[in-house]
Amino acid sequence: MTLNAAPTDLTGKICIVTGANGGIGASAAEHFAALGAKVFATDIGPDFTGSAEVTYQPFDLLDPDGLNACVDWINASAPNVLFNNAALFDMGTVLDADLAQYDRLFGLNVRAFYAVMQAAAQSMVDTETQGSIINLASQAGHRGEALVAHYCASKAAVISYTQSAALALAPHKIRVNAISPGVIDTPMWKTVDGLFAKYEGKEPGQKKREVGEAVPLGYMGDPADVARTAVFLASDQSSYITAQTLCVDGGNVLR
Repeated sequence: MTLNAAPTDLTGKICIVTGANGGIGASAAEHFAALGAKVFATDIGPDFTGSAEVTYQPFDLLDPDGLNACVDWINASAPNVLFNNAALFDMGTVLDADLAQYDRLFGLNVRAFYAVMQAAAQSMVDTETQGSIINLASQAGHRGEALVAHYCASKAAVISYTQSAALALAPHKIRVNAISPGVIDTPMWKTVDGLFAKYEGKEPGQKKREVGEAVPLGYMGDPADVARTAVFLASDQSSYITAQTLCVDGGNVLR
């Protein structure tokens, strides 16, 4: 019997990565490029610290002009793959997480996320590309948390939009899935740890250590763990998978 193994090779594919200037986004961009893809990456900062093989263009997705320019950039790029990763994190109880925080988190994590997904989907339909859209959710999107109300709700919206988009785009053979990372050791965790220190009265570094030890596998994940899952979803290995949210969390969320 001859095994018809689908490749993970991404040669010839155009991949767009948002939130690419560090952590999960940077790792995904590097993995895509290493597997032969032409990678276009964006983030808010003017300088890109990732792979020299990646073409970088900054956009402020919370600014209407910046978001419109990013949409035009996506259309011009004609992607096969979107890694829709840009997001903000903040913390506060329901009593003090105000509407200004809501506007910032939902402005990027939901509004801009949706506009970017929509632009990539429209480009794929227009070019008859049977592409893959990969949205970044979070374990926070599967449950509420007392100190992370707005962020949890924004990531729950990502999961819901992923399912709706997958069903809408299935007739075009465009797959839409999400990745739900758990606690991943990225530069953002310095900010997260500081916020927990403020709200829970913990010592610096204490929360990060505690959440890593609480993972069933016993440690925090690495950005590459998420990037490798993104490669799977971008490649033909996952050609019959759509409307799913894959948990990359060491066993934190049981589904």
